Amino acid sequence: MLVYLLATALLGALLAPPIFWGAQSLASHAIFSFLARFDFETFFHRALLLAAIILLWPFARSLSVRDLTDLQLEKNPRWPGDLIAGFIFAAIPLLCCGAILLATPIFSLRAAVAINWSAVGKVAAAAVTVPIIEELFFRGFVLGILLKTGRRCLAILVTSALYSIIHFLKAPEHTSTVVTWASGFNSIAHAFVQFADPMLVAAGFTTLFLIGLILADARLQTRSLWLPMGLHAGWILTSGVFSKIALRQLIVLPWLGKNLLVGIVPLVIAGLTWLIIRAWLKYVRPGKA
Repeated sequence: MLVYLLATALLGALLAPPIFWGAQSLASHAIFSFLARFDFETFFHRALLLAAIILLWPFARSLSVRDLTDLQLEKNPRWPGDLIAGFIFAAIPLLCCGAILLATPIFSLRAAVAINWSAVGKVAAAAVTVPIIEELFFRGFVLGILLKTGRRCLAILVTSALYSIIHFLKAPEHTSTVVTWASGFNSIAHAFVQFADPMLVAAGFTTLFLIGLILADARLQTRSLWLPMGLHAGWILTSGVFSKIALRQLIVLPWLGKNLLVGIVPLVIAGLTWLIIRAWLKYVRPGKA
């Protein structure tokens, strides 16, 4: 696993510059001109994901993973219900939290003319694609591989920590103002800068770690990825849409970070969602939760 992660970082760092240059070239010729708005760090993160996908198959073959049962996954005939329930259980508590925050001085509602509806559409697209990719990788593959060790609790903790670290690692914007072949490695070198701020760690890393635990538990309880995909989609859509229609007025770290998924308040909301999921699974699948 360590070799796979190091190889992913190396390949991602090498892929990021040509992907960035290609995108900028397309934008300069009025092809996908919106790509010009993204800085190098955005392309670097996409390159890491592409590298992880490219190396996934040889890594799986090296560990003799042949089918879903090798990853402790099964076909789920109840998948529509799990997907919808996950979405509802994630979205409704977060929506309630957002509604309460709008009634405080922390946030205000943007005027309809000020809302970027194109950005809202992109959030909706992300809510469809990101859960599929990340759940297949983290809860499907990484957790499945670690479960082969026979140490279930350790597998959950390691997967959740990895999930949180990868999402929390981000070089500051404009780290590479001039993009060269070494820019990807420069991004890696600056990726740990956020860990120097205890407030950011408390507000961001801890909440993401708990979310990772919840998603892993949902996967293990149902032996499928549909419930965690629904949860993931609900969190992304609700948080993303809220950030587009609401305007931040106050900074209240560590209670609330840059969005509804970062901070101590979201940590409490995520814990409430976990309790709801456990109660629901106990009702629909007696003996599972």
